[in-house]
Amino acid sequence: MSKPDEVRVLVPSGMLGAGFDVAAVERGLVLGADVIAVDGGSTDSGPYYLGSGKPKTAAAAVARDLRILLGAAARARIPLIVGSCGTSGTDSGVDWVAGIVDGILVEDGLDLAVATIHAEQTAATLVEHLDAGRVHPLAPMGELRAATLEACTHVVAMMGHEPIVAALQDGADVVLAGRATDTAVAAAYPLMMGMPAGPTWHAAKIVECGGQCTTNPRSGSVFATIDRTGFVIESLDESVSCTPHSVAAHMLYETADPFRMREPAGTLDVTDAVYTALDDRRVRVEGSRFELADQHTVKLEGARITGYETMSFSAIRDPLILKDVDGWAEFLRQVLTARVSQTLGLAPADYAFDIRLYGHNAVLGHLDPATTPPREVGVMLLVQAADQETATAVAKVANPLMLHLPATDMAYLPSLAFATSPAETERGAAYEFVLNHVVDTETPTSMFRTTIRKAAHV
Repeated sequence: MSKPDEVRVLVPSGMLGAGFDVAAVERGLVLGADVIAVDGGSTDSGPYYLGSGKPKTAAAAVARDLRILLGAAARARIPLIVGSCGTSGTDSGVDWVAGIVDGILVEDGLDLAVATIHAEQTAATLVEHLDAGRVHPLAPMGELRAATLEACTHVVAMMGHEPIVAALQDGADVVLAGRATDTAVAAAYPLMMGMPAGPTWHAAKIVECGGQCTTNPRSGSVFATIDRTGFVIESLDESVSCTPHSVAAHMLYETADPFRMREPAGTLDVTDAVYTALDDRRVRVEGSRFELADQHTVKLEGARITGYETMSFSAIRDPLILKDVDGWAEFLRQVLTARVSQTLGLAPADYAFDIRLYGHNAVLGHLDPATTPPREVGVMLLVQAADQETATAVAKVANPLMLHLPATDMAYLPSLAFATSPAETERGAAYEFVLNHVVDTETPTSMFRTTIRKAAHV
């Protein structure tokens, strides 16, 4: 098969389920899109979604986006690629998205071959890699222990483009991948069609978050045309622009180095990249390079349960408390610790709690500059213990304090305000990320499992 001179990638949004304008997708088809690529997940929202194996997005939102994209792909006879299905790319996340796809294909009478690529890893297999010396830590982590792997509820390996390419070459019209690098989703098809690695990986990085590389991030959909010497980026909203500044700036997003970014197969280097405005909406980029690694690696992500949480939230408007709300919060900590000991017989090592003062310093803590007393402050108490019952018991002990605790110099009991009734909300299991390690792979596809359900026309 002859290789094309250019490949055109349609990215409808930064994440499946986030929504997009149907007209933008139609414009991408008119421009001659060769593939539709969209990310389906992220670790941005914390370890819960990986730890629990549950998606962040609503099924109805994912189904809405998929119905449009599947229909567009079928009409244009181009592939649709979704990465990191179900938010964290667990096997259950892939199966969840696949179930939605199956329903749409039946309802809309679409005849498409669907590939699912599972990326979840077993502790036993990873321990074998560990014992063989194939697992290496990334900063700031230390050497990995088998017990850490065994404590994880879910571990996924982050695939590069290779498993996706293999699925496309095996006849898939739709690829539903487990955990994948954001860039691999957009890079896979151009690389398969022979586009050079430097421009391809750089373009994939720029479009990974949809409209974030434009002058209006809310616009969502973007379009990349990759050729032999570079690529062109434009928004699919004709009222929105890409500028050299907006495009170049995206290399600062989620990267430790704005010029170099590691992928499983190697490193993208944009040190010598040149960004040129073709007109008031489009930017051309040339000079990107890709350095192949001596050893292909995949990154591991894993989460484990750290305990169970219960949350309470009350609000303060009393000016006598607000004139020294930090002092009041410290007093609350002291009184709560003493009362938990008195009533529940728990030592500080048996539980943990955090008091966050929203409207005062809940986001930056001590880094927040001193300000005049705020008009009102929300007090969030987050308790964690080894079991839900204990966490809730501690929160219940805190209940009267969060409602009536006076400051040390007050001669009356204030009345604060709980946001909910009951005041305690049981949040269930809490998770933490515990892996930041890579595995030396035997082949780029060896840690992933692909199944293709052929379409009737194949």
